[in-house]
Amino acid sequence: MTLAQLQSFVTVARLGSVKAAAAALGVSEPAISDAVRVLRSELGDELYIRAGGGIELTTGGERLAAAAGEILGLAEQARRSVREARGESAVLRVAASEVVAEFAAGALLDTFTRRNPGIEITLQVASGRAHAALLTDRLADVTLGPRAARDGSTAIEAVPFLRYVMAAVAAPGHHLARRRDIAPAALAREPWFVGPAGTDPTTATGAFLKHHGLSPRELLVFPSYAAARAQVAAGRGVTLALVHTILDELERGALVRLDVRGTPFTRLWYASMLAPDRRTAAAWALRRFVATPEATQALLARAGGVPAERFRPPVHVTLWS
Repeated sequence: MTLAQLQSFVTVARLGSVKAAAAALGVSEPAISDAVRVLRSELGDELYIRAGGGIELTTGGERLAAAAGEILGLAEQARRSVREARGESAVLRVAASEVVAEFAAGALLDTFTRRNPGIEITLQVASGRAHAALLTDRLADVTLGPRAARDGSTAIEAVPFLRYVMAAVAAPGHHLARRRDIAPAALAREPWFVGPAGTDPTTATGAFLKHHGLSPRELLVFPSYAAARAQVAAGRGVTLALVHTILDELERGALVRLDVRGTPFTRLWYASMLAPDRRTAAAWALRRFVATPEATQALLARAGGVPAERFRPPVHVTLWS
């Protein structure tokens, strides 16, 4: 039994298919299948069976997935300890939801690394639905975005770090711009322009649509929230926006807030991580930092982002799905 075999099985168990696991790990499907076959033979258990277009873990498979996650986490902790003993920088692996990655992670992590120059950060962009699994499988030390719920027997601590306000917006010339007390149902008849997370229920947009039972007739997903907002400013439809990120557009009159019942509304972003006894020193440092006024000031600054030349050196960005 090897760490690579355990990683293959854990990834299959988490993503629900050999194909998805191979794509996530950057290896071939036969390599994943061979790793699982060796584990099945050695342990004398099928580990999972195919069911309903996916897989269903056996009792033994569930126990192996939990134990393998712990083993892989300890192995990664050992690697880090050895690297740090050689004087290398501590590495903090952060996963952020799409909206946090676009509007908050850069400023937050830039400020953090300037206060903690001995910590190097890798940033993954991942759906909020994946955050608990990323922490449990030790693929991330900290997640930023929606609260990561407890995953099975793994304890996860979630700390709120920003209370933000969402509002419905449109172009000044939009036919709803001058109406008052708009019923949410009226928005379903409008084209919606949304960011890369689409209507993921862990996002504010997804939660709003689900809460009001709305299914927009036309919904277009863009690779960034800024791109979606540009379409709204051009008068082509509506969206929900983070108010603190559109203050300039509101002042210039490029966008207006719509008077929709139930808006504006507030939500929270969380920094989630494993329990204290399973947390790295770098994760502890970020945990303490996100609760400081300096962190909040960095998040709410209207500077329009962090200069690329200052952001790239300490933070490496990858996409994860």
